Amino acid sequence: MSLSGFASPWWLLLLLPVAALIAAYVWALRKRRREALRFSNMAALDRAAAASRREWVKHVPPALLAVALIMLTVALSGPTSEQRIPRNRATVMLAVDVSLSMKATDVEPNRLEAAKGAAKEFADKLTPGINLGLVSFAGTATVMTMPTTDRGAVKQAIDSLKLSEATATGDGINAGMQAIDSFGKMVGGPGGPPPARIVLMADGGQTIPREMDAPRGAYTKANEARDAGIPISTISFGTKHGTVEIEGQREWVEVDDAAMDEIARLSDGEFHKAASAQQLREVYDTLGEQIGYETKRADASRPWLVLGTLAAIVAAGVSIFFGRRLP
Repeated sequence: MSLSGFASPWWLLLLLPVAALIAAYVWALRKRRREALRFSNMAALDRAAAASRREWVKHVPPALLAVALIMLTVALSGPTSEQRIPRNRATVMLAVDVSLSMKATDVEPNRLEAAKGAAKEFADKLTPGINLGLVSFAGTATVMTMPTTDRGAVKQAIDSLKLSEATATGDGINAGMQAIDSFGKMVGGPGGPPPARIVLMADGGQTIPREMDAPRGAYTKANEARDAGIPISTISFGTKHGTVEIEGQREWVEVDDAAMDEIARLSDGEFHKAASAQQLREVYDTLGEQIGYETKRADASRPWLVLGTLAAIVAAGVSIFFGRRLP
């Protein structure tokens, strides 16, 4: 029950006549007592006082009626409260790293398979009204699925992800932005395109190009995403102990947390770290809550209206039952 953010606060002025009625009732009771003291002998007064103590219930209906009037007045003023409301208009592009480092087994059964399972759970739990798309990137980036509410199509695309050489993180971000832009132009109404976000999951540093701030680099594209109003939520997935075998040589594939953190910062997004499949699912759950719901001030008058009505009904019932009259 909220007592803030009133939509029509001027209705609260009705509390003044309610207060006047309460004051008049108290004044009438005191006046009656004074008159009883003036015209009654002590024996009669004692009997009247004893009867008054036994008949305290007669004050219950007026008290409940006053409570009902206060609650109904608050309801009329339109109190609001912050409520979590499912989004029905938003676009999310999930960009997944499929470079060869994703076959490292430091996360069982390997990084890519663990990522696939968590991504599909994310798709299932995401608010149904949100359009979800998929981008895969290694040496190049590919839009696997344009934004859609068809979770089956997205999960099928996730299952089809395959490993490839190199890591062009900037291209993955760019592909996500282009998909969001194209989709926004198709569905954008008078209010403009829906709010959008990229969820970037990668396990290592960029290799194409080597410089993060090159024209195709991840930092450059993160800045462009910020300018376009598309924050990037990054997930650094894996551990410092991951290795892969490439052409008979075992190579370390340590995650680059610093780069992923910087991408998130430059785009006004958030950085997350996951060193296991369970942690990855927890990160996706957190993102699902952030993306799938928004906090808005919504009408909170219904509880006041319900309780006020109930108080009025009880007041009438008590008055009829004990006094056979309405208050």
